[in-house]
Amino acid sequence: MKHWRIEQVAWDRFDPSRVDPEIVPLVKAAAMVEKNGGDYALYLNGVFRDDPDFRQAADYWATEEIQHGDALGRWAMLADPSWDFDAAFRRYREGFRIDIHADASIRGSRTGELIARCMVETGTSSYYTALGEATEEPVLKEICRLIAADEYRHFKLFYDHMKRYLARENLSFLERLRVAAGRIGESEDDELAYAYHCGNEPESVGYDHDRCIASYMARAMGYYRYHHVERGMGMIFKAVGLPPRGRLSQVAARGAWRLLQWRYGRYRRTIARAADAGSGPAARPGAFRAAA
Repeated sequence: MKHWRIEQVAWDRFDPSRVDPEIVPLVKAAAMVEKNGGDYALYLNGVFRDDPDFRQAADYWATEEIQHGDALGRWAMLADPSWDFDAAFRRYREGFRIDIHADASIRGSRTGELIARCMVETGTSSYYTALGEATEEPVLKEICRLIAADEYRHFKLFYDHMKRYLARENLSFLERLRVAAGRIGESEDDELAYAYHCGNEPESVGYDHDRCIASYMARAMGYYRYHHVERGMGMIFKAVGLPPRGRLSQVAARGAWRLLQWRYGRYRRTIARAADAGSGPAARPGAFRAAA
């Protein structure tokens, strides 16, 4: 059951004068990834085909994910009236597909699948919290707050089912850690990069993964603050079976924060080099926020 409905958002409070133009491309990309939740539900239903309780939970989850996409897409069209969300999403769906007919997890076990889902919810809850705190536009701030709250609940949903399967499958700590690290590393795969491409680049421009992921990350990473990373690290520790608070978690959070800053600088340098070379619309000078 949905915890909120798109009609309850105070759309009449939209203030174009407070729109950060650097957030708009991120919202466009996020809208498509979120709206694609229906395919992930089909995949999960196949993986957990004999578990009706989880399948029902996955369907509820997908309903909320699709609503996230619709809300973000509606906001993006207010911020950029020339943008057509439906057309962009059709283009995305034509070029990015997951295996909805799978009958086993690509993570090697159901426990691994649920750990991977916990990693996704950790990332999205932190991300929407960061965007919501950064934006001054009141409608986007409300939407991000609502979505972040959903994503924290989704983490708990997958975590609770993960514990149930862990008791059966007895996945080792190292295997849990491997799955978690692997899924975190997939944040730079085609899912986000292609969504950025379809949401922000004309069809006449060919898709280039490196260009698109750099354009996306050079924007997105600039909105994170240390407390977002710190909270996310606690959630990661909890999912893999480590204490979410304590010295080890703090050390890991500081390391993750330094890594994020390094990667952010690397992506900005990539964009700057592309701008100097005049390599297209994603490389416009001055297009990205400075690190805080």
